[in-house]
Amino acid sequence: MAEQGAVGSIAGLEGLINPPLSRRGFVMTSLMSGLTLATTRVEAQVIHTDTAGIEAGEVKIPAADGPMPAYRAVPEGTGPFPIVLVIEEIFGVHDYIKDICRRLAKAGYCAVAPELYARQGDLTTMTDPKIIIRDIISKTPDAQWISDLDATAAWAASAAKGDGQRLAAMGWCRGGRDVWLYAAHRRDLKAAVAWYGPVGGDRTDIQPRTAGDVAAEINAPLLGLYGGSDTGIPVASVEEARDRAKAAGRTVELVIYPDAPHGFHADYRPSYRQAAAEDGWARALAFLKAHGVG
Repeated sequence: MAEQGAVGSIAGLEGLINPPLSRRGFVMTSLMSGLTLATTRVEAQVIHTDTAGIEAGEVKIPAADGPMPAYRAVPEGTGPFPIVLVIEEIFGVHDYIKDICRRLAKAGYCAVAPELYARQGDLTTMTDPKIIIRDIISKTPDAQWISDLDATAAWAASAAKGDGQRLAAMGWCRGGRDVWLYAAHRRDLKAAVAWYGPVGGDRTDIQPRTAGDVAAEINAPLLGLYGGSDTGIPVASVEEARDRAKAAGRTVELVIYPDAPHGFHADYRPSYRQAAAEDGWARALAFLKAHGVG
């Protein structure tokens, strides 16, 4: 089967990428400022990570059809530093996602969060999650964001002091779902961390497989951090995906926080649960290091 990019492949994702890949111009040419407008916010509890000892800011990543906006944070020094691809929620690369990148940089990583929905619409002005899901998320081909993550990894290794031999992915909400798919796509991925990513859902022509569908095909050890009180992601469905992966000889570690709802790591939302968020973060960093990304 043909290789996609220098090190990625489409093995295990038959039917996902149908060349030629349709592209459209970027609607968002820069990242949003502040927090998303599309959900209830509790700004008083927002965690802010400073830039002491790191380099952080908006960057442009060469994609197949032009420069893609992204946020990068990396330790000061020559590196190279292990790379973590940060995959956003449905709300875009806003201040919460940027802060996660800075937290990872403080821990020694080159963290990059590309705006994967930049072609589909302007998330800076959107205020209704249902409209975001209908008009942005459902219309973003899996092939598109997978290609964009490959471009981000290549850029991080060549221009951002990243070590392409130590590559991981970490995602939240929809980004957690995408972590499962990217782990099935990318053969050289060392580790993956999914924060409450859905494993089921509808299948469409542009999103033909769910995370559960590819569970047995993941190429990297995966840590799943899920809330037992998440009304949208049944624990049984995640356990089924884990069991399918393990039956195929894959490594999946699953941690369920019984009283945590969906979005328990999102410190800017009422769903934030500090104990679960802090424990999950510690586990995520330990998981990366245990699997050669550190």
